Amino acid sequence: MDGELATLQYRFYKNDIALMHTHVPERLKGRGLATALANFGLEWAKSQNKKVMVYCPFVSSYLKKRPEYNYLIDKNYV
Repeated sequence: MDGELATLQYRFYKNDIALMHTHVPERLKGRGLATALANFGLEWAKSQNKKVMVYCPFVSSYLKKRPEYNYLIDKNYV
């Protein structure tokens, strides 16, 4: 498994953070890594008082199950 990384790509835009894409290598799927990445990204945004722009389908589905993060979503980019 050397060299295999699970990642959450992001970009900063104006005062927001855009969550672009979650990637988990095939061999690492099913371990909750994408969930951990989504959670970390949202918690980081919360701690930094950043609004979130969601482009990642996985993060989008994660948010549907966790309405407590809805206030983080930048409504200008929904």
